[in-house]
Amino acid sequence: MKYRNELKYLINYYDYTFIKLRLNHLLSLDANVESDGSYSIRSLYFDDYYNRAYNDKYAGVLNRSKYRIRIYNMSNHTINLERKNKSGAYNYKQTAAMTVEDVYCILHGEYEFLLKSSNNLLRIFYHECVSNFMRPRVVVDYEREPYTMEAGDVRITFDKNVRAGVDGFDIFDPCLPTVEALPPDLLIMEVKFTEFLPNIIRNVLPAQAAEYTAVSKYILACDKTMHQRLSHS
Repeated sequence: MKYRNELKYLINYYDYTFIKLRLNHLLSLDANVESDGSYSIRSLYFDDYYNRAYNDKYAGVLNRSKYRIRIYNMSNHTINLERKNKSGAYNYKQTAAMTVEDVYCILHGEYEFLLKSSNNLLRIFYHECVSNFMRPRVVVDYEREPYTMEAGDVRITFDKNVRAGVDGFDIFDPCLPTVEALPPDLLIMEVKFTEFLPNIIRNVLPAQAAEYTAVSKYILACDKTMHQRLSHS
């Protein structure tokens, strides 16, 4: 497993422009980006009967995990079940490929195929769904602008237009209604590195006063959809 350090910042677009200008000559765009320099991500997050993923994040539990199914650019070409694990200051991610049919089976409460899989992560997810009542919780959409640096195995991403689905869990539905999960003048900057963070990168990161944060798109989306349900009840 590949353990990585992860730093997150909630920044405004002025800071985003300033940081990009300073990093422009140091980083390369990720090879997977579209012509506009970004790609879209849609994730369906899951939580169990006790909402452990949500509550553990809020409580700052050091060892925790969360499950999601993720697609890119609203395409079914690549569909992954992911378990993102946090162990102290480190993160690692496990991934298993899925099909459109697999996703709809899960949405319909049909989990038996997971147990029959040769992939260990899918079998673990089966036990989570059956034993801990793991169920879909919220859909999260955003556009990601990713950059990489070979030294230190650094990856810096800017996640914009973070939105939460408010009426359903079908991640393949292009018309799924969404609402803003962040104010329109803010975005999330993530800095991930495996080996070390070069000083030349560290020196251009936002100051601690600029809201270095453990912000979670999952938490933001859950809070926003909870507010939406309460306001319409």
